[in-house]
Amino acid sequence: MASQQLSIYSIAAHRGFADALAAGLVPRYHEDGYGLARLTLLLPGRRAIRTMTEAFTRLMGEDSRPEISGGLLLPRMAVIGDIELDETLGPLLDPIGEGADIPPAADPTRRWLRLAQLLKQAMERAGMQIPVASALLRQAREIGRAMDRLLVEGIGPEELLGERVLDIVGELSEHWKQNLHLFATVQAMWLAELQQRGETDVPARRNALFDHAARRWREDPPPMPIVAAGITSASPAIAGLLRAIAGLPKGAVVLPDLDLSLEDEVWDSLGRAGIGAEPGDAPLGPSDAVTHPQYHLKLLLNRMGVARGEVRPWHRRGASAAPPERSRALSSLFLPPRESASWVDLPPERRRLSGVRLMETARPEHEAQAIALLIREALEVPERRVALVTPDRGLAGRVIAHLKRWNIQADDSAGRPMPHTTAGRMALLLAEILAARAAPVPLVAALSHPLAGGTGDARAAWLRRLRRFEKLLRGPRIDVGLEPIRAMLKSHAKERGSTTLLDWWETQVEPIVEPLVALGEHETVDMAEALSAIAAAGEALCETRIWAEADGRALSAAMETLREGAREVPTALAPAEVPLVLRDAIDTISVRPPYGGHPRIAIYGLIEARMSRADLVICGGLTENSWPQPPARDPLVAPAVMRALGVPGGDFRIGLSAHDLAAALGAPEVVLSYARKDASGPAIASRFVLRVRAMLGELLDRHMETEIPALAEQLDFAQPADPHPQPAPVPSAEQRKVDISATALDRLRSDPYQFYASHILRLKRLESIDEEPTPAWRGSAVHAILEDWYWKHDAAPGALIPLAEERLRELSGHPFMRGLWQPRLLAALEWLDAETQALRAEGREIAAVEEKGRITVKGVEISARADRIDRLPNGELAIVDYKTGHPPRASEVAAGFALQLGTTGVIAAHEGFDQLRGEPTHFEYWSLARNRKSGEFGYRDEPILEGRKKSGIPREDFLGESEHLLHDALDRWIVGEEPFTARLNPDLPGYNDYDQLMRLDEWQGRGPEGGDQ
Repeated sequence: MASQQLSIYSIAAHRGFADALAAGLVPRYHEDGYGLARLTLLLPGRRAIRTMTEAFTRLMGEDSRPEISGGLLLPRMAVIGDIELDETLGPLLDPIGEGADIPPAADPTRRWLRLAQLLKQAMERAGMQIPVASALLRQAREIGRAMDRLLVEGIGPEELLGERVLDIVGELSEHWKQNLHLFATVQAMWLAELQQRGETDVPARRNALFDHAARRWREDPPPMPIVAAGITSASPAIAGLLRAIAGLPKGAVVLPDLDLSLEDEVWDSLGRAGIGAEPGDAPLGPSDAVTHPQYHLKLLLNRMGVARGEVRPWHRRGASAAPPERSRALSSLFLPPRESASWVDLPPERRRLSGVRLMETARPEHEAQAIALLIREALEVPERRVALVTPDRGLAGRVIAHLKRWNIQADDSAGRPMPHTTAGRMALLLAEILAARAAPVPLVAALSHPLAGGTGDARAAWLRRLRRFEKLLRGPRIDVGLEPIRAMLKSHAKERGSTTLLDWWETQVEPIVEPLVALGEHETVDMAEALSAIAAAGEALCETRIWAEADGRALSAAMETLREGAREVPTALAPAEVPLVLRDAIDTISVRPPYGGHPRIAIYGLIEARMSRADLVICGGLTENSWPQPPARDPLVAPAVMRALGVPGGDFRIGLSAHDLAAALGAPEVVLSYARKDASGPAIASRFVLRVRAMLGELLDRHMETEIPALAEQLDFAQPADPHPQPAPVPSAEQRKVDISATALDRLRSDPYQFYASHILRLKRLESIDEEPTPAWRGSAVHAILEDWYWKHDAAPGALIPLAEERLRELSGHPFMRGLWQPRLLAALEWLDAETQALRAEGREIAAVEEKGRITVKGVEISARADRIDRLPNGELAIVDYKTGHPPRASEVAAGFALQLGTTGVIAAHEGFDQLRGEPTHFEYWSLARNRKSGEFGYRDEPILEGRKKSGIPREDFLGESEHLLHDALDRWIVGEEPFTARLNPDLPGYNDYDQLMRLDEWQGRGPEGGDQ
């Protein structure tokens, strides 16, 4: 320990750090109004600069500060993590080159791309399987993070392969050994390249700057004061710098929330914290309490060579501070596991958490509503400031949305990830267009983006054309590329006699997306070229609006940085990887909103909340895997290796989360909020909450907030509505009298409500974009192929399969169609071709294909479109119905729920088909599904009661029974008065297009009184 008096202070958790710091700096360094301007204040992050500026502003508004009544010049504030720390410190280190030889830092983006190349080379040398480029880039990012963690701790490659690590490697599993060897190889290759380029990594440069500053200040103390405040990073280089600052005549180090009241026994039980028991021992002991909120501060003090007894209280109470007795309770709350047994003997004053409430809610939505109510209530008190601190950005977003109910605008200071912003989403959509070659979903999403299509009248005209274009794309996917879209639009123009939509596509849309699609047709694409194409397309589609706002400017900077790095380090990607790599590159960028929200509301992440000040602090999302978040393991360097090198593991961050909570608990009023459930099911309350509950013991009920959750439940509570009855509309006689097709007759008898909705209300289902092909669509495709086979090729043998392959390529590019359904269909069509030729050899002829017929019964036109009608050698007719799936059972036909064959036969018997005469005697389903008996695709079936069949209608009665069922349906629903009851026969299979309209889930399974049927 040093013999000189060190200026090291601590501000307790029950005091507002920023306000207490500002209140103490002014009397120490004011000196006639100019002394504070000579002060250099080192802070942990850029957010802390704003926090301290606000603290000084509040301090100036206090009437009790006459020494600053005439104004205040703020100190120079620098961030300890800046890459160019030498520039931010300014004249304190001039000239920077004197006594220092610090190379420039390597560009992070270039390093990331180059590490991916080196990783590929190392894997090739090791004979390992090379993953795709996007996976290599993800692994390169992880390698870079692991290298940075080692560099921050001042650990070089020689220590990574030192004796202490080699002793552990032998005990590792094989994959850890392989990963460690791979990491060491890539690191050595990269460091050799850095040396050749005369550069260094960013953490290494920062360490060199810290060491240089510490050495200069020890040798020649600066005349101006330097204060380091709020810094808790325990890296050796920062510890050395803080030690040097603490020893300056006009220097000071102010630590946040160091517990000076903690008993020495408890402090010692935290572990070695960077000091081995014997020389050569591992710096981190196996029993170190790394999850304790004071552990990282002990590690910092040990690396500074400072005893806790040398740290003095700052002795400045901020304007917003919690009761001092709460600090003693917090000290007890975070005792290590063994020492926490003393809770049973704690006197009430050591347990008292006055001003702290626990709020338990049922689910995340309820929690967000309750937090919004707490904020709304707090704003009723003049000048009262409230802060929500949570690592759960989803919870923060829900709270912001709930506050808008009262016209309260709050901003999340943690910002939004770039992919969630307007500009970021457009860039990713354009990347998806490149990757999927203008597939319908990303294409329509990009064209309908809020920035696309201009403004005002131009935007309105753009959207009108886009809606028509979107309607054309609905249904199963057409083939990728621009040619199928162009052909579809030309066909549409020919049908409508208008080229408006085609002109819009060819002049305004196609020139923008064509370069992207052209790149997507290559096997690989250069990353820089892809980014340039995306940027050009974005600007052509959105003009300069894409770069105009904060998110656009951040996107522009990110894409330009990535593009410059890719030009220097050429990176080839498969087109499908472009959106993945772009998302990975911008996902770590947060876009913070303009500070235009409510001035007394702050929503912070854990990092942003440090040093902040508020009268009410709400700690939200206090559940496991949220606060604290699960420790992330390094995928390449085993945790045991990191620990042997003295690098704290992932559980070290649990201690940081505990420290963040302890700091938040220092506010005058605190609410700890958590939900019993999350999106995936029951949630476990945070270990910190469980500690609070356990320590409070019998005092817990006094600290539970129950009123606000109850109000939140009532806020949106509505009396349950009575169950909706089973629909049974009764239209007028005029409305009922509609024409019926043979297929609609089946729907009428099985589910009258669906017939009512489709034929009387004339409501049709709107297909989704790029949806999976439905059975109805597949049936229509097969019918079109078979119709062409007959009319264009006269059902010639061998012509069906080539025709089908050509038409299927034109009809859909859906992978399900091409990979699964198409091979089965072609196999079934081979059977159909062979069966047709065999029947022809027996004298059977095709008499009609896709022929329309109609008759009038009771004033109602009954129509049918016959798939195929064959004439038998004896002149009789065979009605054929093609089915892509299995046909209806004979029992369903007999019950009157599958009347298409019979109704078609009735129309044929009454000469409803032009120039087709004969008596229908055969009624056949030709199914293209797999035959359950033979296992082959394709078979014929007749729903006739004969042979071994136990159900059905006898052949001689088939037409008569079908006509009877037709008359029955007309008498009951079309010319009668029977209601169109929904799901009259619920066990029958059918379409569910109208389930939502009939509100099926509200009444299905309920009897007349609401009980089960």
